[in-house]
Amino acid sequence: MKRWIFIVSAAVIVLDQLTKFLILDNLRLLPIKVLPFFNVVLAWNRGISFGLFNYHNAWVFWILTTIAVIIVAGIFLYALSQKSQKKTIYLAMIMGGAFGNIMDRLFHGAVVDFLDFHLYNYHWPAFNVADSSIVVGVFLLMLDNYRDEKNHPVS
Repeated sequence: MKRWIFIVSAAVIVLDQLTKFLILDNLRLLPIKVLPFFNVVLAWNRGISFGLFNYHNAWVFWILTTIAVIIVAGIFLYALSQKSQKKTIYLAMIMGGAFGNIMDRLFHGAVVDFLDFHLYNYHWPAFNVADSSIVVGVFLLMLDNYRDEKNHPVS
């Protein structure tokens, strides 16, 4: 199971960092209108989800980075205890995404977001591959836990 933690989380980190490198390397081309509801943009998020706590402040940076590192360590320890390969993979997706965003904070001082979905003038907050991996990993983990509970109810 340990092998899957490293393979999946490393794949997420590499894909995340590669896409961010491509965005940062091609700043002069941004924004790019890809579809009527999707743009590629550059957004710097110093906060957390949906831009909460998005302040240019050193203490916010260090508090959020420290919390993220503690969460990644906790997810890693929890993943090590799993007997289910699927759950290990889902946890590795979450861990890889979180670590990708930690790397952004350390290298750039903020998380690089670039995927911009919108409907007319209503924009979803921009996000990235790491964020997507976290959301998909959490969803699959919750779905798997729901199925386990449904198949083996606790009395």
